[in-house]
Amino acid sequence: MSPWVYGIGSSRFGRQPDAEVADLAARAGLDALRDAGVDRVDAVYVGTVFGEMGAAQRVTHRLGLHGVPVVRIENACASSTTALHEAAAAVAAGRYRTVLALGVEHMSRLPKGPLPPEPRDPHGRAGLLLPALYAMAATRYLETTPLTRADLAAVAVKNHGNALANPLAEFGARLSVDEVLAAKTIAEPLTLHQCSPISDGAAAAVVGVHRGHERDVEIAGTELRSGAPWDSRSPHVWGFDVVRDTARAAYATAGIGPDDVDLVECHDAFTIGEVTTTESLGLADVGEGYRLVRDGVTAVDGKTPVNPSGGLLGRGHPLGATGLGQVYEVVTQLRHEAGERQVAHARTGVVETMGGGVTGIDGNACVVVVFRGRDR
Repeated sequence: MSPWVYGIGSSRFGRQPDAEVADLAARAGLDALRDAGVDRVDAVYVGTVFGEMGAAQRVTHRLGLHGVPVVRIENACASSTTALHEAAAAVAAGRYRTVLALGVEHMSRLPKGPLPPEPRDPHGRAGLLLPALYAMAATRYLETTPLTRADLAAVAVKNHGNALANPLAEFGARLSVDEVLAAKTIAEPLTLHQCSPISDGAAAAVVGVHRGHERDVEIAGTELRSGAPWDSRSPHVWGFDVVRDTARAAYATAGIGPDDVDLVECHDAFTIGEVTTTESLGLADVGEGYRLVRDGVTAVDGKTPVNPSGGLLGRGHPLGATGLGQVYEVVTQLRHEAGERQVAHARTGVVETMGGGVTGIDGNACVVVVFRGRDR
């Protein structure tokens, strides 16, 4: 029995220093409950990375959801997609009939700059932050594939441009490739516009058993995996294998292949991340992901649009809310309610979220979810 998404909600993403975590989460959660047409759920799963102790209960208290099981999940950038995965699994198993999955993060309160390193990891002690890790992947691709710096910049141009049509996005902008390349370097060869911003925000989804409503969207397949051992002997860049394996499992459950995917919201924390992830998802052969942007395949009006919301680059990246922000976009697209950024042929959509950098493993967690909308 497939679980279904009944309702979705999202706050605006972006720097909101005066907002409270509970306020952001309540906004998204109430919108999702109203969209679903329900006022009670059987359980709540909350994804957050930096939320304080009791953050999940503060949110459910604000929502008036008292007395139900509340589970807090921290799984790096995939925290709220993990919350959705667990909510869907609980519904599919018959444990609950209706569950609220919610993600929230308030990153404005953190120190400025990249996320602080973890000193207990060798990479953290060495100062190898995530921008540097992705920059290493970009450098490798520049040296070993036909990918160019202009191709990397084109990902930023596309996603920031898509965000212009998303009223909830943080950074919509009409950029040129030259402007992207001329911006401040963050981690060579990645420039400012090629790195996701610090963001605050919340997003939510109500998941339940099939009820036959016209706007409900099926969760046709969902898979959660953690990374396997990864070091200099691994044939692919960091994060590649865990995304590939998670996607294959989700596709198998849904009974589809990469050619059946109509649109994707993927984890483009950095421009090279979109290139390598589209390869991992099977949309291009290894080393050929650059062609998708260059040939317009991943544009909103292309064969397989990627990140029509603006992605993490344009929409923003509040870690604990990012995954459900992606879900919000795909469900909106499959309902054909996305306005100017609507993908005309959207029926099957995929969300991929991957995050974390524990030394020696290929990513802390990856979630891939396949959604199927009704025929339009």
